[in-house]
Amino acid sequence: MVIKVFLASSSGSTAIKKKQQDVVGFLEALKVDYTELDIACNEDNRLWMRQNVPKDKKPANGIPLPPQIFNEDSYCGDYETFFDAKEDNSVFAFLGLPPPPGSKEALQAEKERVVQNGTHAEEENPDNSVEVPVEEQNGHSHREEEEEEEEGEGGEADDEATAGDEALAEEEEEEVEETDEQAREGEEEDEEQEEEDLQSEEEEELRQLEEEEEAEAQEEEEAE
Repeated sequence: MVIKVFLASSSGSTAIKKKQQDVVGFLEALKVDYTELDIACNEDNRLWMRQNVPKDKKPANGIPLPPQIFNEDSYCGDYETFFDAKEDNSVFAFLGLPPPPGSKEALQAEKERVVQNGTHAEEENPDNSVEVPVEEQNGHSHREEEEEEEEGEGGEADDEATAGDEALAEEEEEEVEETDEQAREGEEEDEEQEEEDLQSEEEEELRQLEEEEEAEAQEEEEAE
């Protein structure tokens, strides 16, 4: 790939001369191979440059000014875009060339590549999941089934134990109720017995009182 720099060797514009010198001097500093094509002395160069600069890159009057830069037949840009690439340390990308190893642009490209690869890896495996072999999946499924069966058996045993506990609790409640009922019956019997005893005592006292009254009445009759 050959870098072509179209310039005007006999330009009367100081600004154009300075821009051309900046481009050529920077390419030489980067040790980039390039070819100078003079549009002032060669009409073919001037026509080719004007025809191959994209329309959207041409100025309002339609006549592009030097310097214009190409990589073979591919348009790279003018001085302004070259200057922007220079400021961004991306001149080799601007020229369509691979950056030399160890250069700032190469290191920056490497960082971008690492970040891009890392991003792609995250997109391919967003949840950081690990593929499990089918055999392990099947084994895992069998283990899950066995665990479920064991849990089912354990659950049945637990249900039986729970039912037994409930039955035992019901029996205990019934026994407590029977005991309470017996206690209540015993208390009622005691109360009835006490009432009977009290009634008997009252009757005995009443009988004794009547006997005493009869005895007193007889004594009075005898005294008369």
